[in-house]
Amino acid sequence: MTARVEFFFDLSSPWTCLAFHNLPGVLERTGASATWRPILVGGVFNAVNPAVYAAREQTDNRRLEHSWKVLKDWARLAGVPMNFPSRWHPAKSIHAMRFCCALEEDQDALVRFAGAAFASYFDRQENLDDPGVLEAAADAVGLDGAAIRAASTSDAVKARLRANTEEVIARGGYGSPTIFVDDTDMYFGNDQLPLVEAALKRTAE
Repeated sequence: MTARVEFFFDLSSPWTCLAFHNLPGVLERTGASATWRPILVGGVFNAVNPAVYAAREQTDNRRLEHSWKVLKDWARLAGVPMNFPSRWHPAKSIHAMRFCCALEEDQDALVRFAGAAFASYFDRQENLDDPGVLEAAADAVGLDGAAIRAASTSDAVKARLRANTEEVIARGGYGSPTIFVDDTDMYFGNDQLPLVEAALKRTAE
């Protein structure tokens, strides 16, 4: 059966980390399934949402400062550790997302790795841009970190990451996570998951 939910994601986003942990509950309650699609969120920002960079450079950005408090509130509600921001923020994620693309054909392995990488970055404050850290995260959940690391450097994996990123941009996405229900119904961010759940229930009637 074709998955009704597509979850386009980048491991460097704290809101994506929360949505990653909260989406399975939505899927369980609705009986839907999901396909996890790695992207490079920096490529999305460069193409269609450069205001993100400008906001980071503001010295008195009250909305951004308050968002850290709200992030911790959401994390507490979800029971997800969130030691963020760390000294690595904003993190480069190209190595991490190539690891993910190397696993995209094995969705179970991809989800296991993503969970481990999220914990590495947002709980233990490790460097998301360090292939050695990523390899260790993969090993910790029973995957072959060295093999994934080697595969992540292939031209095919690099092309896949570019293609996924270009696809989400073409379909209207502007950040991570971008979530589609039934191909065209787009949602953005952890806080829109209740709308995702409502859409799944509504269209199932």
